[in-house]
Amino acid sequence: MNRSSLVDHTRTLAVGSLLGLIVLGLAWELWLAPLRPGGSWLALKVLPLTLPLAGLLRHRMYTYRWVSLMVWIYFTEGAVRATSDSGLSAVLAAVEVLLCLLLFVACALHVRIRLKSTAAQTSPSPP
Repeated sequence: MNRSSLVDHTRTLAVGSLLGLIVLGLAWELWLAPLRPGGSWLALKVLPLTLPLAGLLRHRMYTYRWVSLMVWIYFTEGAVRATSDSGLSAVLAAVEVLLCLLLFVACALHVRIRLKSTAAQTSPSPP
């Protein structure tokens, strides 16, 4: 598999897992297992996740880098709620943890592959 297809795959995985986190957060806090019946203001937690979407779609390296750091906030929330909540909420929290891990791995691989590709293009060829 060449580098450009790996970059495309990591981009697809990053965007997909980010969209999954957005949908999961909204569904979780509004319908599936809200903290209060009828929905919760905690659904607003997905707003920061919408910010990097355009940068990921436009291949902005900086966005991939800071998303790989931001995702740990959501990972922590998922880990805490997976161990402290019960029932459906705990299952949804475990799914959140999984999506966070996928997003982190996709972003980290994306950055690594692109940096290697850039280094290979700029290094002088042997005589």
